[in-house]
Amino acid sequence: MSRNVCITAAEGQTGHLIANLLLRQDEYQDIGKVDSVVGLTLHPRHHHVKELQSLGAKIVHHVPGREKVVANTLRETGCDTICLVPPAHKDKHDICVELIRAAKRAGIQNVLFISSAGADYADPRRQPHLREFIELESLVLSTKGDSSAPLGHSPCIIRAGFYAENILLYAPQAQSEGDLTLPIGKEHKFAPVALGDVAQVAAHVLSGKGPHGFDDRHRGQMMIVTGPELCAGEELATAASTALDSPMKFEDISPAEARRTLKAQASEVDESEKEYLLEYYSLVREGKTNYIATTAFHDVTGNYPKKPTDFFKMYSEDLRPKKKVKKDHS
Repeated sequence: MSRNVCITAAEGQTGHLIANLLLRQDEYQDIGKVDSVVGLTLHPRHHHVKELQSLGAKIVHHVPGREKVVANTLRETGCDTICLVPPAHKDKHDICVELIRAAKRAGIQNVLFISSAGADYADPRRQPHLREFIELESLVLSTKGDSSAPLGHSPCIIRAGFYAENILLYAPQAQSEGDLTLPIGKEHKFAPVALGDVAQVAAHVLSGKGPHGFDDRHRGQMMIVTGPELCAGEELATAASTALDSPMKFEDISPAEARRTLKAQASEVDESEKEYLLEYYSLVREGKTNYIATTAFHDVTGNYPKKPTDFFKMYSEDLRPKKKVKKDHS
């Protein structure tokens, strides 16, 4: 049974990492084999795309705007499986809608959609960017009962939790002041998940095979993937202190300050992604992220997601203060 995978938004961190895992099969032998990987990208010259090409991926320029043209592009890739990763783009929603419709039109059998945990708790007025994921999920799943649509017979959705890597956007404060600054309030908790852990689940699903497309253990699943530990800001700072062997303090900043900081320190991040981050932080402040979901990760991979201390150790060079920060004994 062949498996030819097309991954959208291959220039982004998520698409790039998923493709990377599938292409380096000799190194990740717990992940199933695929026959080919196509990287669909809005930016063919991006360094992530060039790296995937060097590993053996076929790179295809994605030009949104006409569903028929996108469907033909997908058909020409020869893929039987598509991993729909929302791009970091101001028109993310429209591009995703077009891709979902084009994939159906192209007759692609298996579809994995990377959604967002917390989208079901998002308020359409306060967190509109997050809430859009619910509509996109519905579009993916709506063809399940349509016998004329191959796309509907083997869907899977991963609702990825808040990527722990987003904390790195505030790394300058950690390095210069020993402060972990986040606009999440002081009481409620969330469970950041390492991007690599989400990519692992996706790679297992995309390479899994069954009589109807995806492995029957994955087909039709709504997988919520968060980190393994609930953390309030202080607990996150404690985990960082332990991992970095340097005292870190949590500072709850206002949404306005968070917005200014993102504007100043994350100029390379798309504006729509910044809005998504700020909306997720507001979910934390509202107490709507006080849960963990690790069952899917364990069932799919056989392992457990990284704890916060492991994450901070992995990125210690990015976060460790440049000079020793004195502990406050006041």
